[in-house]
Amino acid sequence: MLIQFSVLTEHLDRYLIGLGGTVAASVVSLLASFVLGAMIAVLCITPVKPLQWVGTAYVEFFRNIPLILIAFFVLVGVPLLTGTVLVPFISGLTALTVYTSAFIAEAIRAGIQSVPQGQMEAARSSGLTYLQAMRYVILPQAVRLVIPPLGNQFLNLVKNSSIFTVLSASDLMYQADLINSDTFDTFSTYIFAALFYLILTIPLSFGIRYLERRFPRVKGVEA
Repeated sequence: MLIQFSVLTEHLDRYLIGLGGTVAASVVSLLASFVLGAMIAVLCITPVKPLQWVGTAYVEFFRNIPLILIAFFVLVGVPLLTGTVLVPFISGLTALTVYTSAFIAEAIRAGIQSVPQGQMEAARSSGLTYLQAMRYVILPQAVRLVIPPLGNQFLNLVKNSSIFTVLSASDLMYQADLINSDTFDTFSTYIFAALFYLILTIPLSFGIRYLERRFPRVKGVEA
Protein backbone atom coordinates (compact mmCIF):
# COMPACT_ATOMS: atom_id res chain seq x y z
CA MET A 1 0.00 0.00 0.00
CA LEU A 2 1.48 3.33 -1.06
CA ILE A 3 -0.11 5.48 1.64
CA GLN A 4 0.83 4.54 5.20
CA PHE A 5 -1.92 5.84 7.49
CA SER A 6 0.35 5.20 10.46
CA VAL A 7 2.23 8.34 9.42
CA LEU A 8 -0.94 10.34 10.10
CA THR A 9 -2.00 8.59 13.28
CA GLU A 10 1.46 8.64 14.88
CA HIS A 11 2.22 12.24 13.96
CA LEU A 12 -1.22 13.83 14.08
CA ASP A 13 -0.11 16.20 16.84
CA ARG A 14 2.64 17.59 14.60
CA TYR A 15 0.26 18.04 11.70
CA LEU A 16 -2.18 19.89 13.95
CA ILE A 17 0.60 22.14 15.29
CA GLY A 18 1.57 22.95 11.72
CA LEU A 19 -2.06 23.52 10.75
CA GLY A 20 -2.47 25.94 13.65
CA GLY A 21 0.64 27.82 12.58
CA THR A 22 -0.61 28.07 9.01
CA VAL A 23 -4.04 29.33 10.12
CA ALA A 24 -2.52 31.88 12.51
CA ALA A 25 -0.07 33.15 9.90
CA SER A 26 -2.79 33.36 7.24
CA VAL A 27 -5.26 35.27 9.41
CA VAL A 28 -2.72 37.75 10.79
CA SER A 29 -1.15 38.32 7.39
CA LEU A 30 -4.54 38.78 5.75
CA LEU A 31 -5.59 41.49 8.19
CA ALA A 32 -2.24 43.27 7.91
CA SER A 33 -2.21 42.90 4.12
CA PHE A 34 -5.71 44.32 3.84
CA VAL A 35 -4.89 47.41 5.90
CA LEU A 36 -1.56 48.01 4.13
CA GLY A 37 -3.05 47.24 0.72
CA ALA A 38 -5.90 49.72 1.26
CA MET A 39 -3.40 52.42 2.18
CA ILE A 40 -1.28 51.70 -0.89
CA ALA A 41 -4.39 51.68 -3.10
CA VAL A 42 -5.30 55.17 -1.86
CA LEU A 43 -1.77 56.33 -2.66
CA CYS A 44 -2.07 54.91 -6.17
CA ILE A 45 -5.08 57.08 -7.02
CA THR A 46 -4.31 60.19 -4.95
CA PRO A 47 -4.10 63.45 -6.93
CA VAL A 48 -0.73 64.16 -5.27
CA LYS A 49 1.70 62.88 -7.91
CA PRO A 50 4.71 62.05 -5.67
CA LEU A 51 2.50 59.92 -3.41
CA GLN A 52 0.93 58.30 -6.47
CA TRP A 53 4.41 57.36 -7.72
CA VAL A 54 5.26 55.83 -4.35
CA GLY A 55 2.12 53.69 -4.36
CA THR A 56 2.59 52.58 -7.95
CA ALA A 57 6.26 51.77 -7.38
CA TYR A 58 5.37 49.66 -4.32
CA VAL A 59 2.79 47.63 -6.23
CA GLU A 60 4.94 47.08 -9.30
CA PHE A 61 8.05 46.20 -7.30
CA PHE A 62 6.56 43.64 -4.92
CA ARG A 63 4.20 42.09 -7.48
CA ASN A 64 7.07 41.32 -9.82
CA ILE A 65 9.64 39.64 -7.58
CA PRO A 66 9.33 36.14 -6.06
CA LEU A 67 7.98 35.83 -2.54
CA ILE A 68 10.97 33.73 -1.52
CA LEU A 69 13.35 36.62 -2.29
CA ILE A 70 11.30 38.95 -0.12
CA ALA A 71 11.36 36.37 2.68
CA PHE A 72 15.15 35.98 2.50
CA PHE A 73 15.63 39.73 2.45
CA VAL A 74 13.50 40.16 5.57
CA LEU A 75 15.27 37.31 7.35
CA VAL A 76 18.83 38.21 6.34
CA GLY A 77 18.80 41.74 4.93
CA VAL A 78 16.85 43.49 7.68
CA PRO A 79 19.30 42.37 10.43
CA LEU A 80 22.24 43.52 8.29
CA LEU A 81 20.69 46.93 7.65
CA THR A 82 19.11 47.63 11.04
CA GLY A 83 20.81 45.29 13.48
CA THR A 84 17.39 43.92 14.47
CA VAL A 85 17.09 40.15 14.32
CA LEU A 86 13.59 38.90 13.55
CA VAL A 87 12.45 35.44 14.56
CA PRO A 88 11.60 33.26 11.54
CA PHE A 89 7.83 33.41 12.14
CA ILE A 90 7.82 37.23 12.21
CA SER A 91 10.04 37.28 9.13
CA GLY A 92 7.56 35.06 7.32
CA LEU A 93 4.62 37.21 8.38
CA THR A 94 6.37 40.36 7.22
CA ALA A 95 7.31 38.91 3.83
CA LEU A 96 3.85 37.42 3.25
CA THR A 97 2.15 40.67 4.25
CA VAL A 98 4.31 42.88 2.04
CA TYR A 99 3.89 40.55 -0.93
CA THR A 100 0.14 40.04 -0.60
CA SER A 101 -0.60 43.69 0.11
CA ALA A 102 0.65 44.61 -3.37
CA PHE A 103 -2.01 42.39 -4.97
CA ILE A 104 -4.70 43.56 -2.57
CA ALA A 105 -3.78 47.18 -3.34
CA GLU A 106 -4.28 46.56 -7.04
CA ALA A 107 -7.67 44.95 -6.43
CA ILE A 108 -8.86 47.78 -4.17
CA ARG A 109 -7.52 50.39 -6.61
CA ALA A 110 -9.70 48.89 -9.33
CA GLY A 111 -12.64 48.93 -6.92
CA ILE A 112 -12.08 52.59 -6.08
CA GLN A 113 -11.93 53.54 -9.75
CA SER A 114 -15.19 51.69 -10.37
CA VAL A 115 -17.06 53.86 -7.84
CA PRO A 116 -18.79 56.74 -9.67
CA GLN A 117 -16.84 59.99 -9.48
CA GLY A 118 -19.95 61.74 -8.24
CA GLN A 119 -19.64 59.89 -4.93
CA MET A 120 -16.37 61.67 -4.15
CA GLU A 121 -17.73 65.03 -5.32
CA ALA A 122 -20.82 64.65 -3.14
CA ALA A 123 -18.73 63.67 -0.13
CA ARG A 124 -16.40 66.65 -0.59
CA SER A 125 -19.29 69.05 -1.08
CA SER A 126 -20.77 67.89 2.24
CA GLY A 127 -17.64 69.08 4.03
CA LEU A 128 -15.54 65.91 4.24
CA THR A 129 -11.84 66.08 3.53
CA TYR A 130 -10.35 63.88 0.81
CA LEU A 131 -9.17 61.29 3.33
CA GLN A 132 -12.48 61.31 5.21
CA ALA A 133 -14.41 60.88 1.95
CA MET A 134 -12.14 58.02 0.96
CA ARG A 135 -12.45 56.32 4.35
CA TYR A 136 -16.18 56.69 4.96
CA VAL A 137 -17.67 56.82 1.46
CA ILE A 138 -15.42 55.44 -1.28
CA LEU A 139 -13.50 52.59 0.36
CA PRO A 140 -16.57 50.81 1.81
CA GLN A 141 -18.16 50.73 -1.65
CA ALA A 142 -14.90 49.72 -3.34
CA VAL A 143 -14.25 46.86 -0.93
CA ARG A 144 -17.79 45.54 -1.42
CA LEU A 145 -17.22 45.47 -5.17
CA VAL A 146 -13.93 43.56 -4.92
CA ILE A 147 -14.87 40.98 -2.29
CA PRO A 148 -14.50 38.05 -4.77
CA PRO A 149 -10.94 38.91 -5.89
CA LEU A 150 -10.00 39.69 -2.30
CA GLY A 151 -11.23 36.22 -1.39
CA ASN A 152 -9.03 34.76 -4.10
CA GLN A 153 -6.06 36.60 -2.64
CA PHE A 154 -6.81 35.07 0.76
CA LEU A 155 -6.82 31.66 -0.90
CA ASN A 156 -3.46 32.41 -2.49
CA LEU A 157 -2.15 33.68 0.83
CA VAL A 158 -2.96 30.38 2.56
CA LYS A 159 -0.99 28.49 -0.06
CA ASN A 160 1.84 31.02 -0.07
CA SER A 161 2.23 30.57 3.69
CA SER A 162 4.25 27.45 2.83
CA ILE A 163 7.14 29.92 2.45
CA PHE A 164 7.47 29.66 6.23
CA THR A 165 9.11 26.26 5.90
CA VAL A 166 12.04 27.82 4.04
CA LEU A 167 12.54 30.16 7.01
CA SER A 168 12.30 27.30 9.54
CA ALA A 169 9.10 28.76 10.97
CA SER A 170 6.49 26.36 12.27
CA ASP A 171 3.78 25.91 9.67
CA LEU A 172 2.18 22.88 8.05
CA MET A 173 4.96 22.29 5.53
CA TYR A 174 7.67 22.75 8.14
CA GLN A 175 6.08 20.13 10.36
CA ALA A 176 5.70 17.85 7.32
CA ASP A 177 9.44 18.20 6.69
CA LEU A 178 10.14 17.16 10.29
CA ILE A 179 7.80 14.18 10.00
CA ASN A 180 9.45 13.16 6.75
CA SER A 181 12.89 13.28 8.35
CA ASP A 182 11.64 10.84 11.03
CA THR A 183 9.63 8.46 8.86
CA PHE A 184 11.47 8.62 5.52
CA ASP A 185 8.05 8.08 3.94
CA THR A 186 7.98 11.11 1.67
CA PHE A 187 4.89 10.15 -0.30
CA SER A 188 2.62 9.53 2.67
CA THR A 189 3.94 12.50 4.64
CA TYR A 190 3.23 15.07 1.95
CA ILE A 191 -0.03 13.49 0.83
CA PHE A 192 -1.39 14.08 4.33
CA ALA A 193 0.05 17.60 4.34
CA ALA A 194 -1.80 18.24 1.08
CA LEU A 195 -5.03 16.94 2.64
CA PHE A 196 -4.69 19.40 5.52
CA TYR A 197 -4.21 22.23 3.02
CA LEU A 198 -7.36 21.08 1.23
CA ILE A 199 -9.23 21.19 4.54
CA LEU A 200 -8.40 24.90 4.63
CA THR A 201 -8.71 25.83 0.99
CA ILE A 202 -11.77 23.91 -0.25
CA PRO A 203 -14.23 25.68 2.11
CA LEU A 204 -12.59 28.99 1.14
CA SER A 205 -12.98 28.14 -2.53
CA PHE A 206 -16.70 27.43 -2.11
CA GLY A 207 -17.07 30.65 -0.14
CA ILE A 208 -15.40 32.62 -2.92
CA ARG A 209 -17.74 31.09 -5.51
CA TYR A 210 -20.71 32.10 -3.39
CA LEU A 211 -19.42 35.66 -3.14
CA GLU A 212 -18.78 35.79 -6.89
CA ARG A 213 -22.44 34.97 -7.50
CA ARG A 214 -23.65 37.46 -4.89
CA PHE A 215 -21.41 40.42 -5.72
CA PRO A 216 -20.50 41.77 -9.18
CA ARG A 217 -16.91 41.30 -10.37
CA VAL A 218 -15.08 44.50 -11.19
CA LYS A 219 -13.79 44.42 -14.73
CA GLY A 220 -10.01 44.57 -14.82
CA VAL A 221 -9.50 43.43 -11.24
CA GLU A 222 -6.74 40.89 -11.05
CA ALA A 223 -7.67 38.00 -8.79
